[in-house]
Order: sequence, then structure tokens, then C-alpha cells
Amino acid sequence: MADAIGHLPRHPSRILKAAKWSMQGLRAAWTHESSFRLEVYLFVILAPVGWWLGATPVERVLLIGSMLLVLSIELLNSAIEAVIERYGAEFHELAGRAKDMGSAAVFVLMMNVLLVWGVILLPRVL
Repeated sequence: MADAIGHLPRHPSRILKAAKWSMQGLRAAWTHESSFRLEVYLFVILAPVGWWLGATPVERVLLIGSMLLVLSIELLNSAIEAVIERYGAEFHELAGRAKDMGSAAVFVLMMNVLLVWGVILLPRVL
């Protein structure tokens, strides 16, 4: 039963439901989003490389975590695009702006991956 504000009680079954919904979201992204699949492929290849090249635990977290952030924002970008498409394919300036901003967020985090990997790894080869 919900409390006076409308929140359901917190207990372990809610955690399991949340995990189920998260898996459904990952499955949907994998099925419908080619950009997400490409980023997962890159992660599968580069995460072990980042683990191997990271000299300290902090470097490993930065190298791998920067790529996880890209995947997270790609999921949010895909969610934005799905909601916009739900309301119709006709052009609307605000819809276009929202989709462009979501794409820009993914781009910014991809630049962050390059920055993190470059700052950590370039000094070793120079």
C-alpha cells in the first residue's frame, strides 16, 4: 500500500522489479539502437585494454568508467528519441533541438573518453 505521498514501500522485491525493468531497457536498446550496439562492441574490446593499460586502480576506473558514461548517456539519448517519436514523426523545432542536444551529450562524453585515455596513456609513449 502506498504512503500518503504515493510512494510504494521499499523492500527487496522492488529491487528485483527495478533490475527486471533495467534489463528490459538494455534489451530494447540492444534491439533497436545500432549506436548502442556499436558502443557496446567498442566497450567489450576496449575495457580489457583499459584494465591492462591502467597502472593503478584509479587509472583503470577512469579508463573504463569513461566508456560506461558514454553507454549511459546513449541510453538516455535513445529514451529521448523514443519519446519524441511517440508523438509523431512530423518536424518540430523543439523536438529537433532535444534530439540534437541528446546527440551532443553523447558526443561530449566521447570527447571525454579521448581526453581521459590521452591524458593517461600519451605520457607513457612520449
